[in-house]
Amino acid sequence: MVTTHLLYLHGFRSSPQSAKARLMAQHMAAHHPDLVWYCPQLPPSPREAMALVASATAAWPSDRMAVIGSSLGGFYATWVAEQRGCRAVLLNPAVNPARDLEKYIGEQTQFHAPEEHFYFKAEYVQELRDLACGPLRQPTHYFSILAKGDEVLDWREMHARYQSGKVLLLEGGDHAISDFAQHVPAVMAHLGQSPHVFIV
Repeated sequence: MVTTHLLYLHGFRSSPQSAKARLMAQHMAAHHPDLVWYCPQLPPSPREAMALVASATAAWPSDRMAVIGSSLGGFYATWVAEQRGCRAVLLNPAVNPARDLEKYIGEQTQFHAPEEHFYFKAEYVQELRDLACGPLRQPTHYFSILAKGDEVLDWREMHARYQSGKVLLLEGGDHAISDFAQHVPAVMAHLGQSPHVFIV
């Protein structure tokens, strides 16, 4: 099934201005102009973030939509895919963000706009727990790109969580997947779209 609606979810302290989000937006505009692309700035509250996504994509056809998520966005993307039964691409996804983000309670800044501040509240940790999903119901819907060189998250934990689906395990690499451009064709193939030669 060809994907006609694509959602991109950024990570913690990130934004639609991240390198991967911008690369995907450019690729969609150049090669898939008819595809519906949605990459929102997510609010700090996980509950509000998923309410925003659920509302914005409510009319999307579940069998022709897909979600891409990076880091915390990968955790969110899992929730979306489990709710909708759609395909998902996960880029170094957070597995247990409630545990990992507890130490970030307090004022934070955005990576791509350091002048932008937000407050990560203690209750957001429970909101993350509330969004946690069990075993993947349709593992074949998932394609995970995991970097062994991820300096933020443990690739072994990610692999254990998502190994029932399709996994591309990168030797080395980093949390940002800095060579993401070369993996876009594999991402598009998973989404049922013609991969095209990717040109930065």
